[in-house]
Formats: sequence, structure tokens, C-alpha cells
Amino acid sequence: MSINGRTRIAFILVASLACAGAAAADDTPRTPGGKPDFSGNYDISTLTPIQRSPELGERLTLTEAEAEEIRLREARNIETRSQASDPDRTAPPVGGNIGAYNYFFMDRGTSAVKVGGKYRTSVLTDPPNGRFPPLTERGKARRDGLYGFSKKNTGPAWWRDREVGPYDDPESLSIADRCVFSLEATIPIYSKSYNNIKTIVQTDTHLVILIEWMHYARIIPISPSREAAMHLPDTIRSRAGDSVAWWEGDTLVIDTTNFLEENWIATTLFREPSPPADQHVIERLSFQDPDTLLYQFTLESGDWEAPYSGEYTWPATDAKLYEFACHEGNYATGNTLRGARFEERRVEAASSGAP
Repeated sequence: MSINGRTRIAFILVASLACAGAAAADDTPRTPGGKPDFSGNYDISTLTPIQRSPELGERLTLTEAEAEEIRLREARNIETRSQASDPDRTAPPVGGNIGAYNYFFMDRGTSAVKVGGKYRTSVLTDPPNGRFPPLTERGKARRDGLYGFSKKNTGPAWWRDREVGPYDDPESLSIADRCVFSLEATIPIYSKSYNNIKTIVQTDTHLVILIEWMHYARIIPISPSREAAMHLPDTIRSRAGDSVAWWEGDTLVIDTTNFLEENWIATTLFREPSPPADQHVIERLSFQDPDTLLYQFTLESGDWEAPYSGEYTWPATDAKLYEFACHEGNYATGNTLRGARFEERRVEAASSGAP
């Protein structure tokens, strides 16, 4: 072997040892190959809203006092709404709010999210006002829905004259109502009112994010570089799209396309329709500190006049992810269909003059 060859081998060995030493020194959990290891459970619940309150304008952060008030307000809310209900209470008025789950089942977190040592006013960071950009005409039309959901309160059984109605059968209800899939809990990943645990399993070649809400697993191949990351053919699509990933330093970049456009509207957090076929989402995972991930995302599609971006932290937790067994107790689907049939019969009887 030549002297140059021995020198080159020695240089590579020294460089490798130096990199390993640096990786060990920064306390970042790492794989044997030296990449950040995101494996673990994370509780992403937060009281920070997705969109910023309009009166805050372009203000990105909260003061410590404002963040403390948010924490105290939620603590008071939990205490108040956890009280036993009055067994002698009267029925709500016609058209009144009948409520939802008891607050025992809610888990919205206990504080606002903190990024870089500062509490945030919103998850969204771009546009600068921390709010979703305006919808395009296409976006507005898609949110009007296959069945014209914006008109559902215009009168009793307003759907009766439609050939296909929103309450004809279980398949006509949204896939969120049917416990099939929740878009906004899956991609981009937002904190919701409960079931906020995310479990990450990572190998050298794949990252798996198990989503507690709807119990959905995103399986993401990791490529050696951006150029090597190849999406599936355009003809192969899914509700959560096709995700590929690569490393940029200590940040894992996840690129998702190939969304399946369907005729459904999620009636959960944003009343979003299915993702449009041209939707493109870029997510970034990195460590803010050894016990906290920083999750960042950017979404663009023809439904919005401009892309929007956001970021928030995922603290590690010892809590466990449980099966989202929604189907077993999903009384809402049957009750919705029964209620629709009752309403149709009542309107039919009124229109025919029957007593």
C-alpha cells in the first residue's frame, strides 16, 4: 500500500472518530450510524391554537404572564367541567347545544407550546399573521361539499329532493364520522382534543409514525439523499399520500405527494374535504433538545391562494399509545341515520296534512 493510501485511511478513521465523539457530546439520541434517533412516544397536546387570534396580528410569541394565564384558564376549565352534572336539569331548548363528550375524555394539554424558549401565539407561522391564507374559488367550492353541507340548516330535511343525500346510508357520512381516517391528525399532524400520542419507530431505512387518532401508521422510506428519494407513480395514491424522506444534516425531511382526492368532508377539526390531488406537504423532524422534537411543516395546494407553514414541539412522554377503538362505540353513525329518517317522516307527514 502506498503512503498516500495509508494517509487517506488514517484521515478517514480520525474523521469518523471525531464525528462519533461530536455525536456523543451533544446528548442527541442517535442510531449506531450516527443519525438522530427519533424512536419513542410523544404527547403533542397543546393549548396553542392552530390559527392565531386576529387581534394579535403578526405577533409570534406570548409573554410568560400570558402563557401562565392560558395555563390557569385551562385548569379552571377542567375543574369546572369535571363537576358532576345536575341529575334534575331540564332538557336543552330546541336547537340548543346538547354538548359532546364529558371533559373527562378530553386531553388538550396543560400549556401553550414553547419553541426556542418562547411561548407561541399559534402553530401557524406563515403567513406572518399566523392564519390560513384565503381559499381559492376551487377551495371554496370543494368545502361547500358534495352534498352542500353549508346549506344543511336551511330547513327541515332539506336533502329530501336530492337524488343522493348526505344521510342516505353509512357510506354517505364522512370517513371521520365513520372512524376510518382523520386527515388533520395524520398530515400535517395537528394537536387535537384528545388521543394526541404519537409513536415513532425508526430504522436506517424507514420511519414509522403511528397516529393514535384513527390508529393510522405512516410508513416512510428514508433515502440516502433528496435525489435518491423517489415517489410512487402518479397513478398510485392514498388518503395520506406517498411519503419519502432524506436527511439534511440532523433534520429528517419528509416529502409527501400522490394524495387521493375523494368526495368526502371531514367534520372534525376544520371540516376539511379530502386532500386535493395536487396537495404537497413537506415536514421536518429535528431535536430541539434530547427530550423534545421540533415538528415543522409546509403545505401547498390549489385550494389555497398561498402555501402555509407551521411548527410546534413534540415532548417525549412515558404515556402509551392505545388503540383508537372508535368503531366499537360509534353510536353517532346509527343515531344520525335514525334521526334523518325521523326528520323525513315528520316533514312528509306535515306536507301531506297528516295529523
